[in-house]
Amino acid sequence: MTSKTKATPLTIVIKLGTSSIVSPEYPFLPHLQLLSSIVETVVSLRAQGHRVVLVSSGAIGVGLRRMDLRGRGKGLSQKQALAAIGQGRLIALWDNLFSQLDQPIAQILLTRMDISDRTRYLNAQNTFSELLQMGVVPIVNENDTVSVTEIKFGDNDTLSAISSAIVHADYLFLLTDVECLYTDNPRNNPDAKPVRVVRDIEKVKQQVSTATLGTSLGTGGMSTKLIAAELATAAGTTTVIMHSGNVKDIFHVIERGAGPSRDISETPALEEGPLCTRFLRRDRALKDRKWWIAHGLHSAGTITIDEGAYRAIQRKESGGRLLPAGVIKVEGPFASHQAVRLVVRRKKRDPSSSLKGKTGDSSTIITNPVSRNSIDESTNSSPTPATTSKFPQENNPTSYPSTLASPALKHLTNAQPDTPLIQPILSLSSSVASLDPLSKSGPSSPSPSSAINAIAEKLNNVTLTQMQTQAQNRDTEDEEEEGWEEVEIGKGLAQYNSVEIDRIKGIKSAHIENVLGYSESEHVVDSITFL
Repeated sequence: MTSKTKATPLTIVIKLGTSSIVSPEYPFLPHLQLLSSIVETVVSLRAQGHRVVLVSSGAIGVGLRRMDLRGRGKGLSQKQALAAIGQGRLIALWDNLFSQLDQPIAQILLTRMDISDRTRYLNAQNTFSELLQMGVVPIVNENDTVSVTEIKFGDNDTLSAISSAIVHADYLFLLTDVECLYTDNPRNNPDAKPVRVVRDIEKVKQQVSTATLGTSLGTGGMSTKLIAAELATAAGTTTVIMHSGNVKDIFHVIERGAGPSRDISETPALEEGPLCTRFLRRDRALKDRKWWIAHGLHSAGTITIDEGAYRAIQRKESGGRLLPAGVIKVEGPFASHQAVRLVVRRKKRDPSSSLKGKTGDSSTIITNPVSRNSIDESTNSSPTPATTSKFPQENNPTSYPSTLASPALKHLTNAQPDTPLIQPILSLSSSVASLDPLSKSGPSSPSPSSAINAIAEKLNNVTLTQMQTQAQNRDTEDEEEEGWEEVEIGKGLAQYNSVEIDRIKGIKSAHIENVLGYSESEHVVDSITFL
């Protein structure tokens, strides 16, 4: 098993924090002995045929030493200036150390904007691939000089996880100043116990302490490492937290760990060996594009959908695409092809309870396709005038026009392509005529046709957007009264901007061109990735 693991070429990402590169206090001397040990480990891994990427912090710390300053200050511009000063000296330090062992390196500086753009993301991926094929060790850092708060990764733990996804790494090693994840802060509680293997990150977040903050120079801590582990494991990368002074234990972790040649269910042996925490990768890793959408992109807005649409996009035949019919609310602003959060509005109820199929329950219409025909048949029957009143009554807020009042009919219209979206106006005009006393007058009486035509003309001028807005406003009021909740379910790429989606929400795809004047896609959100 050991020889087979050694013979299997792996892609390994090693992240080194600021506290492992320079001392946290003035005069911020570099840890040359530790850095030399890391260089020797990386070169040894390369000699075994593995591909290695190094994610290095420390630019600001090196800049402070160069300028003989005691603190980095609070202003963004000062931090960016120090990063610009220190980055060149930092990469020079790495180059000098690796040159002693004839190992070439390359510098890669990334920002969140580089990852958010798909073309630039793929270009970065191609550059990494070419460098690794050439036998070069890429050294990655965030380009702090041009990064601002809105586009920063936040810390290099997150950057290392994204780098792992870009290169499709097998392992991500987060080197820090503690041995592993503990049930409590080991610096304050001597009874804190180590957590060696993590299979469920969400569960472990509730059971362990993340109170270990970063140093005065670092921006991370244990909580950021849990976030990085969550991102990396979702991409299929086993993540390991270990002490930077024990960097040579990487070889033992690779031999014992859940690499490509090991079944991740074989984990009892992982409880032994070097002291570290291993976050086992997911059984089914997200595909590259879906991972990029879910974790590489910043959500520019939110789209709220109904339960019927949620069930529809979960089906395999939907292709992870959302039709405008299921959209309830749009929060922006965002442009087309930007990432958006998807939120489902659902009624608060016992998950184990079954749908009762009451009238107006849109989920019943979507779930049971037979109900569409039954509604058609019931509509064709002759109802009593009391049940088909076309005018809202003050004492009955639900007795507005059927095209607006009934969520069931609204979803029925969306589900049936050959059914018109709006009820025929003639039926409403005839009802107005039957109620007008002038229509029963003699020939000498003024003709009511002009008044009726004026009413019909006004109704015809009501746009689809206005009608659906009125309907959704009423639906929203009813839902708030009945106790509804909104739950985030995933992320996707918007096919139209926020204003356009707001105009076409709740209508059939066939009417998109009528409302917008053009139709780029019948879907409003594509490439949906669920949480």
